[in-house]
Amino acid sequence: MKTGDRKQKKQKYMSDELFGDLMQSLDQALKYSRGEQINARATVLPAPPEPLSRQEIIKLREQYNCSQAVFARLLNVSVKTLQAWEQGVRAPSDAALKLLTIAKNHPEALISR
Repeated sequence: MKTGDRKQKKQKYMSDELFGDLMQSLDQALKYSRGEQINARATVLPAPPEPLSRQEIIKLREQYNCSQAVFARLLNVSVKTLQAWEQGVRAPSDAALKLLTIAKNHPEALISR
């Protein structure tokens, strides 16, 4: 192989601006971890919904006065999934728990007329 045929690998370096941003972020993270005040935006998310027991899911469905098939349709899950929740075979995911919490606290959100 000739020397001229070899392709030289180009090394890519971070720009000075990007490196400065990275260093600033690391400095802010360090100050934050030490409990120091920093000038940064922070978003605090609510805790995930508490898990529902199988009895609570059954009670919720009964409050809607629905069959498993109808309640599953309202939640946009399969009947088998709802049955697994009600039998305690599976637990609802965080997204499903959020939807069940909405169904519990705001039934009008699921039943539109």
